[in-house]
Parts: sequence; structure tokens; C-alpha cells
Amino acid sequence: MGKIIFKLDELMSERYISISELAAKLHLLSGDVDKIKNGKITAVSFSTLAKLCEIFGCEPGDLLEYIGD
Repeated sequence: MGKIIFKLDELMSERYISISELAAKLHLLSGDVDKIKNGKITAVSFSTLAKLCEIFGCEPGDLLEYIGD
């Protein structure tokens, strides 16, 4: 079974955004953003996904990647 991963590392690095800065913009705890960044979550809300797109000026496909078997 494949999996979907977030590509936050790349986007955060390109835009010089720290975990704490992103957490503040998302109104989440830094630990929760770290879990998203490191693939330690099983679900994310559409509102969080939309906010990430707004912050990074991107589309959902720019944030997510499917890794097949």
C-alpha cells in the first residue's frame, strides 16, 4: 500500500520559514506542525491544508506526494 507524504521540508526551506513561525500562522502547536512535517500524522483537515496553500502560495499537489509500493 502506498502513502501520501507532505513536502513541507522543501517548502519551508525554500521560504526560510521555521516550525514555530509556521505553527503561529496555522494556529497550531509547534509539535503538531513537526508531526505533519515528519509524516507522523494519519489525517489533516481541509482547513489546515487550505491554510498551508495560502501561506505558501501553492496548490495542494505542491504540498503532497504519493509514494507507491
